Amino acid sequence: MIELSQQQVEQFRRDGFLIVEKLVEADVADAIRERFEPLFVNGEFETGIKPDEVNLPEGNPPYTKQICNAWKSDLTVARTGLSENIGRLCAQLGGWEGSRLMVDNLLWKPPAGRSIGFHQDSMYSLWIDKPELVSCWLALDDTTAEGGTLVYIKGSHKWGEAKPIMQFHGPEDDLKEAREWAEANDLELELVPVVVPKGGCAFHDGWTWHGSRVNRADVPRRAMAMHFFQHDIQFNPDKMDVGNGPIYGKYKKLDSNEVDESYFPITWTKSGYRSPGLDKFLKG
Repeated sequence: MIELSQQQVEQFRRDGFLIVEKLVEADVADAIRERFEPLFVNGEFETGIKPDEVNLPEGNPPYTKQICNAWKSDLTVARTGLSENIGRLCAQLGGWEGSRLMVDNLLWKPPAGRSIGFHQDSMYSLWIDKPELVSCWLALDDTTAEGGTLVYIKGSHKWGEAKPIMQFHGPEDDLKEAREWAEANDLELELVPVVVPKGGCAFHDGWTWHGSRVNRADVPRRAMAMHFFQHDIQFNPDKMDVGNGPIYGKYKKLDSNEVDESYFPITWTKSGYRSPGLDKFLKG
């Protein structure tokens, strides 16, 4: 279990991200990576529940494959995504009393895999009353600058709210919207790739511009991202049509803005509270 120093917290808030050489042991990263073929290729869901999104676009050159909320389908994924430790670290960086998982992403970028357009995560989360996210991107392979790793634009969490980008998967110009926003506001692009061994990670603010570029290495790049809200969020009924609200709005109750913990579990709070049944679920 890692602890973040005050200096690291300050760096996160200054730069909009924090790169950590080791979050989990290599064998934990390996165990998650070994679940990729059953999930992506075979469509095998251990719990019997299908993930919320399975995005497997086809093309040549290939696209990045993505599964969202694999925790609902696979206990190996869930035991990392729903751990108290990662929720605690994200709450510390966000200055929150507690954390709630919005969504996890399994990401599989093959050799020559196309880019993911640079974007702001929180711009897709306006269907929640507190859309400010803190995310943890966990490397499941050793990453390199030329191997399609995650790339941040330093300090861009202070640039304000833009708009959802036009093309998320495989754009011809992955920096188009970020560059246009920077030019319009007299800002500079300082790109920082995440280069860590497997088991290393990067945390980022929900307003930090980030994406990933073409994988020019001869090995795949696999990762798991976990996006956290504050624990005390509610639905924002006026913005259910924004970002991925049309997907996750299916979990909104008819007569309430309450966010159900069965679908968006609270993983850590200062008081010690975790969503009821969560630890039992993780035990299988």
